[in-house]
Amino acid sequence: MTRFWIGGYGSDMEGDAEGIGILSVDEGRGPSTLRHRGTAAPVASPSWLAAHPTLDVVYAAQEGAGVVQAFARAGEAALRPLGGPLPAGDSVCHLAVSPGGRMLIASCYGDGRVVRFGIADDGALVPAGVDKAAALRAALFGDGGASGFFDTPGADTPDVGPDAGNRPTSGVSAPDVHRARDPHPLPAGEEPRVSHAHAAVFLPDGRIATTDLGFDLVRIWRASGAGLTVDHEVVLPRGTGPRHMVLHPSGHLHVVTEYSCEVFTLASARDGVWGLVSATTASPIAQIGVDFPAELAVSRDGDTLYTALRGSNTLAALRVRGGGEILEPFALADSGVDWPRHHLVYDGTLLVAGQRSGTVSVVDLDERTGAPRDVRHVTDAPTPTVILPAR
Repeated sequence: MTRFWIGGYGSDMEGDAEGIGILSVDEGRGPSTLRHRGTAAPVASPSWLAAHPTLDVVYAAQEGAGVVQAFARAGEAALRPLGGPLPAGDSVCHLAVSPGGRMLIASCYGDGRVVRFGIADDGALVPAGVDKAAALRAALFGDGGASGFFDTPGADTPDVGPDAGNRPTSGVSAPDVHRARDPHPLPAGEEPRVSHAHAAVFLPDGRIATTDLGFDLVRIWRASGAGLTVDHEVVLPRGTGPRHMVLHPSGHLHVVTEYSCEVFTLASARDGVWGLVSATTASPIAQIGVDFPAELAVSRDGDTLYTALRGSNTLAALRVRGGGEILEPFALADSGVDWPRHHLVYDGTLLVAGQRSGTVSVVDLDERTGAPRDVRHVTDAPTPTVILPAR
């Protein structure tokens, strides 16, 4: 039996999920047998899940509470807490684990924080260190050794974006140190923009890339003994809203944008500085202001990228050409769900989590072209937001 952990929004975020759930596929019978099997670990709104690379440990971002927590496998269909929840930041929405399993990066939508946690030998999380003075020095004067945990309060700012109704506001906006470095200053009299950290990816050289949806940035960080230090930034066109990323086998970094419905391709130069090499519309019929891309996934052979358009509730496929730097949209299909929040490639299909429909669909992929085709199967799941393969 193949199993998947599934995260979702609970009652604290106007959802129905009772914790980390479990999906299963009957052995030898294929994805059309996918079904929800109940709750593996009761926890409030585990909206994002990440796995340890070698241990049977799962990390959950509890978005409403602003905390992260580790869980260890306990039997076939259960998880037990591996230590208590640890504070991360307002609306923590994404987690990434280092390939060596020693570090976890948490991205916080509400206040723009990017937080580094250590991981112990057993997979338990080590609390993040906080060095406010070092963070401020680094932001203002370029001093090295800044902690990645920024905690400088700012003025009250309302939450924005297509998920705003599911994101609690805390009265604390982006740190002042981020505002001072806004690469797109607004005209006099307008309110400053707000930082929204949304995802992280570990790069082959050990550095970390993160998206800032509010400031239209991809930041490249270096980990140090004191936390995280910004190495450099890639400035994307204003108003695009970089959300999630995938590191392609070619070494290129593909970034999907929530507001402009595009996929940006970044590459690293010989000196290690990343830059923008191409921009591609996710789908020729995507409507800005109506469609909001969510996840970005890559096929096993690296030939195809898949993104989902919340709004039209479709799946868009893009061919990867050249050395990984050229993308061409070539197919669009019904996702089979309402508000496709997350998807992954599995056994010749896409599994798609429909946040608003409370369902997960199984969409066939064409064996020859990789294009999404018909909806093969749909199963109920409470307010799903992420699907993670179980060991």
